[in-house]
Amino acid sequence: MQLRARHVLTALSTVTLLVALAALLGVRQAVMAARPPVPALPTSGDRYGLSTVGLSYPFASAIAKGFGDAAARAGAVAVVLDAKGDVQKQANDIDDLVAQQAKGIAIMPIDSMVAQGWVDRVGRRGIPVASVAALIGDPRKRAVRDVYPGLTALVSQDEVTAGEAAGRLAATLLPSGREAQIAVIEGAAGFPEVEQRARGFRQALAAAGVRYRIVASQPGNWSSQGGEAACQNILTAQPKVDLFFNEADDMVIGCARAVRAAGSDARLVGVGGSRLAIASIKAGAVDGTVCFKPEALGALAFEALHRAAQGQAPGERFLTYPIPAVTRANVDACVGQW
Repeated sequence: MQLRARHVLTALSTVTLLVALAALLGVRQAVMAARPPVPALPTSGDRYGLSTVGLSYPFASAIAKGFGDAAARAGAVAVVLDAKGDVQKQANDIDDLVAQQAKGIAIMPIDSMVAQGWVDRVGRRGIPVASVAALIGDPRKRAVRDVYPGLTALVSQDEVTAGEAAGRLAATLLPSGREAQIAVIEGAAGFPEVEQRARGFRQALAAAGVRYRIVASQPGNWSSQGGEAACQNILTAQPKVDLFFNEADDMVIGCARAVRAAGSDARLVGVGGSRLAIASIKAGAVDGTVCFKPEALGALAFEALHRAAQGQAPGERFLTYPIPAVTRANVDACVGQW
């Protein structure tokens, strides 16, 4: 009987495994079918480089896609290098792109201060350089539209404006008649967006006449896991938080899990317009976000470098696009690109 029982259990386990594998295959096929076709990259032509902060970040990956698609349309070759969040590797990647005689180099800087030296060094070689998604220089001293002198272009959201959009949205969600308690989930040290988004957020709350206090501020390191851990820690110490301002949508997804687990009524605002955040807003798990278009950033960066490499007039050096805040009421206005 025991032997027979073991055979039955083994058979059931096999069936369960097959069903699970079939389900995973079905999900993968559905996701792949929903993705737009990726154009074939040319094997010859001028080379243009993109040094990313890390392709494991969905936002950075979407920028790389936009850069590659624009290069393909122009008959050029996009060389995308992954710094994996390592400043020294990013420095080496940029040297590699110079050695490969790239016609132009776009940089998503891990450290905006260190990146000044990279821009100066590449510029001395006569290679056009663009910064993508973050300024070059000290964000506390350089306004986002004050483009670093060595750059052909800065292609980015106006991060202060993004923070202001999140702050105006938050002002509509906070309780009236008392001082609101707000917690901020920051990105990671060295990224200028951390200070810029927080500054814009505070400016918008002040302009709206909101009475509030920042009761906690912790880094979430741009990840869902980091956002969840930060929000868990804050809720343990500050269970009466009224609103979490997450400086990126990956973090707001994790924070939403922490808020649900704690039984908190805290409202949740993110930044980025990711597909998961849009779905969470529709489901009522997140209150709102600010809509970014990273693929558009990548395309704009390539186009700026391409014009410069062809000797065309530079025109506007700060390139951006509208970044509206969205809630459940107007969420369809934001199509997630990452």
